[in-house]
Amino acid sequence: NVAVYGQTAGDARVEMYIHTNNGWGEGMSKEEIQKRLDDGYDITIAVQGDRLVATAHQKPGFSNNWRHGLSISFMIYAPTAVGSHVRTSGGNIDMKDLTGNENFHTSGGNLDVDHLSGTIVGRTSGGNVTVRNSHDDIDLQTSGGNMEAMYCEGKIQLGTSGGNVTLRGVKGSIHASTSGGEVEGEKITGDLDAHTSGGNIDLNEVAASLSASTSGGNIRVHFLSTKSVDLSNSSGDISLTLPQGQGMDLRISGERVHSTALNNFKGRFDEHHIDGTLNGGGIPVRVDGNSGEVHLSFN
Repeated sequence: NVAVYGQTAGDARVEMYIHTNNGWGEGMSKEEIQKRLDDGYDITIAVQGDRLVATAHQKPGFSNNWRHGLSISFMIYAPTAVGSHVRTSGGNIDMKDLTGNENFHTSGGNLDVDHLSGTIVGRTSGGNVTVRNSHDDIDLQTSGGNMEAMYCEGKIQLGTSGGNVTLRGVKGSIHASTSGGEVEGEKITGDLDAHTSGGNIDLNEVAASLSASTSGGNIRVHFLSTKSVDLSNSSGDISLTLPQGQGMDLRISGERVHSTALNNFKGRFDEHHIDGTLNGGGIPVRVDGNSGEVHLSFN
């Protein structure tokens, strides 16, 4: 594992932790672990110019028998205004209280991000991703885990190949996508693109422009306000709650279309379509339910 924590006082420091793999070697003496470390690994902890470098690599030719291997972790304490470049073959990465350009990647562990600002780029090949209280430019991806963003602001990109995406109290230009999981959230402000290839989309207390699609699940959205709405679905149902009294251009279709009372509406409304203006027109609302039902209401 690798952890990088920003601090406002004190010298930068590195702590290195060594464990035997999966209990193999349990009961080994400190001297035996040190010999294995000396024989099998190249360790560097040094200051090189304005860079703090901490690396651990297995030596060429060292037995790759996992029973002989060691798990080496770093915990790094640095000034808050610092950039980072972090790589690990399989452990978790924790980043906290940093302002700068942060780039981090693990081949299989989780990513945990808290109170970061600047340019944030994180990747994991299979773990979960959690980001909290962070802002500016956030780009986080996982090949299979779940993703959760809470109380973040800025340009936010979240992508997973199979897990769920959860949004709580996020604001800005937000892109959330998953190849098979669900997208759900609440208290979302700004502009949101939300897409899944098969799961549901469930969003509450949305004050944002929204473009959302799913190939197989249901879509449910409750708006507080919006500047535009574009929803599409291949087979599931769509439930949409819009703010009352707004001027809108409605283009809604589905296998069946249902709506509460449309006051001050001009246009066509039948069992498959709503096509016209509400309160003189204005906000574009496009909903394509394909073979599913569409339910429209106002609050």
